[in-house]
Amino acid sequence: MSIISLATVRLRANASDKQDAICQAGELLVQDGRVAPTYVQGMLAREQTMSTYLGNGIAIPHGQHENRADVRRAGISVVQIPEGVEWESGERAYLVIGIAAAADEHLGVLANLAEVIEDPDAAEQLLHASDPMLIVERLSRPRVEE
Repeated sequence: MSIISLATVRLRANASDKQDAICQAGELLVQDGRVAPTYVQGMLAREQTMSTYLGNGIAIPHGQHENRADVRRAGISVVQIPEGVEWESGERAYLVIGIAAAADEHLGVLANLAEVIEDPDAAEQLLHASDPMLIVERLSRPRVEE
């Protein structure tokens, strides 16, 4: 089963602030049965202790270690926010990628996301995607070892 699906991607969303954006990303994971509702509170708590903003308009909110029991199966959600939302002072997130992993599954997800984020063209493509399948396919792509 894929770690991302059309059900966990929301394009052209609006968010009032980063907490709202985190809740939207978490709710997609809840609705898809990937996490218990309490996981979203863990995502918000993580953000209080350490920013999940990566740069290039992308943030990756995720739960804390204590929330691993709330993960039913690994997954990622993507909330695309064309207007962006202020994540840090002077930094806006346009793509909010919620991550849920109970074990080390998140390492592969993070490696794949790092590849996308490091490639400005790939990141730009996701930031402006009008077809959710583009995001699903790009983030589902297995990593190619060099």
